[in-house]
Amino acid sequence: MTGQNRGLVLVVEDEPAIAELVRTYLVREGFTVMTESSGEAALAAARRHRPVAVVLDIMLPDMEGTEVCRRLRSEEDWTPVLFLTARDEEVDRLLGLELGADDYITKPFSPRELVARVRVVLRRASGTVAESVRCVGPLKVDVPRRRASVGDERIELTATEFDLLAHLMTRPGRVCTRSDLLAAVWGHRSDAGARTVDVHIAQLRAKLGPAAGTIRTTRGVGYSAEE
Repeated sequence: MTGQNRGLVLVVEDEPAIAELVRTYLVREGFTVMTESSGEAALAAARRHRPVAVVLDIMLPDMEGTEVCRRLRSEEDWTPVLFLTARDEEVDRLLGLELGADDYITKPFSPRELVARVRVVLRRASGTVAESVRCVGPLKVDVPRRRASVGDERIELTATEFDLLAHLMTRPGRVCTRSDLLAAVWGHRSDAGARTVDVHIAQLRAKLGPAAGTIRTTRGVGYSAEE
């Protein structure tokens, strides 16, 4: 076990055996862990304790995990969220990402893989991209502070959305293929595909409003940030 305290992770899972398994492995990696078994309890815990990440089961007794995530995001709580789901259909995965989740893992899962995923979303959230402030047209990204803005208006993005935007903005005019973006933003995730990139690009454009045109599509190739 590492002696470093990596922060509090909120684990929301109504199956005690799974919750304990996840807790055990996260504690071994130096995290403090709080567990809850319902959506309402999870929301109260997130508001009170401000965890560094939330591991969130989709199927909860009082509400779905997607609703918990939706409510957090509606309150402008951008804590990284990793979904646990027994559903294996792409539509459910993409739904979770569209709600602002940062990652997902399907059951049954390897506890070591889950811990690795948690560390990845935390690394993305803390900012590991080269430090810089970049502007393309009215769009600006402050990489060290992990802020994006259009003109004077700040745009709230998930950790994954920000990393995707920052990768494009730090390479203005260069077309990044979907494979490039998957490798840079999602790492060596074997279950993330081109459709995941497309969904996140659509989310970015929706949030960027009048600056949406800054993100250009090169059909059959990928995306770029251009004035």
